[in-house]
Amino acid sequence: MMTANLAKHAVEASEDAVKKSLRGDGLAARSWDDKPGALYSWHSHDYKKVLYCVEGRITFHTHDGDIEMEPGDRLDLEPATEHAATVGPDGVTCFEAWVLD
Repeated sequence: MMTANLAKHAVEASEDAVKKSLRGDGLAARSWDDKPGALYSWHSHDYKKVLYCVEGRITFHTHDGDIEMEPGDRLDLEPATEHAATVGPDGVTCFEAWVLD
């Protein structure tokens, strides 16, 4: 079973394009950003998480390997997927949404 799916350059790397794509999937999202080198420790969620990178870079670490995101990329993390993350050297801005079953 695939626990994480990355779509490279899924949309134009702009907030408007990301919001439009998420709305098209029936999802509402929030944006967040973080400073260069920020670390997120290992954790999981009980829902599917959808992330779009708008600016900068971030690497998600999974037990299946690292997933590097850059502007325009979409990452879908299935429920219970353990992951950690490291923000790139220029910081990052992302949008994320939750898919509840």
